[in-house]
Amino acid sequence: MTDFIRVALPKGRLGEKVYTMFDKAGYPCPELMEDNRKLVLENAEKGIRYFWVKPSDVAVYVQRGAADLGVAGSDVLVENAPDVYELLDLKVGICQMVVAAPVTWEDTGIRALRVACKYPRIAARYFEEKGRDIDIIMLNGSVEIAPLLGLSDVIVDIVETGKTLKENGLHVVENILPISARLIAGKTSYQFRHERILEMCASLKAVVEGQT
Repeated sequence: MTDFIRVALPKGRLGEKVYTMFDKAGYPCPELMEDNRKLVLENAEKGIRYFWVKPSDVAVYVQRGAADLGVAGSDVLVENAPDVYELLDLKVGICQMVVAAPVTWEDTGIRALRVACKYPRIAARYFEEKGRDIDIIMLNGSVEIAPLLGLSDVIVDIVETGKTLKENGLHVVENILPISARLIAGKTSYQFRHERILEMCASLKAVVEGQT
């Protein structure tokens, strides 16, 4: 019976890019890139099993032991603080968490700043450190529209190129933190499968260093 290392990959472009790195590191699963709707795929010869999950759920699968390893954005790790080990910065999915506002906006400081975001903990911590009172407006969709409709003064969001901000009359006011994809491991898996996990981590590190 094959002893599989289980890897949770984020669905979408980032997951496909990350899988390519695992492939180069010596852990291929050709079926994974075929046109199918399978969510769990494996390569018994290499002893690896991949499965696709929503990006924000990767850390949950790893923390709860359903996956040994996973790839999650550092935004998710900072926001949710899952009880996992962060092993490696894969240096893909690079972007910035920023505060953005309409180009005509100025902070008078008279009242609490209305902040629309999907990352309430990051936003709260950032403005608390600045000593600024805020009113967090939690949104799940496109936050760029909130200032345009008068719902918020500013937004806290992830920006890759800045094109969406510009097209909606917004600009970056302040950078909060850099974001990238990270390899994470469950604590129990790391304890009992230490050798194999470190071996995979070393192989992936070589791939990362080879493309930077």
